[in-house]
Amino acid sequence: MNQIKHIIAIASGKGGVGKSTTAVNLALALKALGARVGLLDADIYGPSQQLMLGIPAGRRPEQQGGQYLLPVEAYGLKTMSMGYLVDERTPMVWRGPMAGGALAQMLEQTLWGELDYLVIDMPPGTGDIQLTLSQKAKVSGAVIVTTPQDIALLDARKGIEMFRKVDVPVLGIIENMSVHICSECGHREHIFGEHGGDRIAQDYGVPLLASFPLTLSIRQQTDAGRPTVIAAPESAEAKLYLEAAAAIQQALAGQRDSGVRQFPEIKISDD
Repeated sequence: MNQIKHIIAIASGKGGVGKSTTAVNLALALKALGARVGLLDADIYGPSQQLMLGIPAGRRPEQQGGQYLLPVEAYGLKTMSMGYLVDERTPMVWRGPMAGGALAQMLEQTLWGELDYLVIDMPPGTGDIQLTLSQKAKVSGAVIVTTPQDIALLDARKGIEMFRKVDVPVLGIIENMSVHICSECGHREHIFGEHGGDRIAQDYGVPLLASFPLTLSIRQQTDAGRPTVIAAPESAEAKLYLEAAAAIQQALAGQRDSGVRQFPEIKISDD
């Protein structure tokens, strides 16, 4: 029986806002703060965590008893991803119920063991996967990732409203690409707009956990399989991730229900 104290959904209303980069760095930041952490890549159609964590292509999770999967460990995290189960060139041409079933299997049939936090990298949007998660597990809270751009904020609002409808607290907002700083002259330019994260946080009465600049190093580090918290732990960006993780810890510590989440045991047969 798996025992997980808190489940944290990292979500965005649209793709391309840095959600997966945020998820892996927050998971590593929580680990750096002394917690036992798992990371589930729930983006069935576009898994990326195996690449961001530097897991070699073709690495498969081991099975136990023909029923369960052992998580793949990376940088002290226990991880699971559809990227471990299929070839990187194989598209997941599945309808919603099949994708939801795949998420349920990874969530329930992975032997996570005792964890303080299971961070779930959600697919963008407000579809079947999000509903499946809310039905299959008691999510402690969600972090919404956005950029300052009006279009991204519009979709982020939909994400917040969705989590409210399924009674999942929104722990805060993380704003990526808040400003571009020229590496040559230091000029600051708000390419995608300004103060968008602040506005949406104020509108919904939730904290702005962090604002990250559009930084070349963050992209290079995740592409190389060494996320910022690992590659540059003393950098300003890594410190922002650690501060955001500490704020998340504090918010969850204030919740009344701090008991473990019990997932059902399900068996796989060859019939």
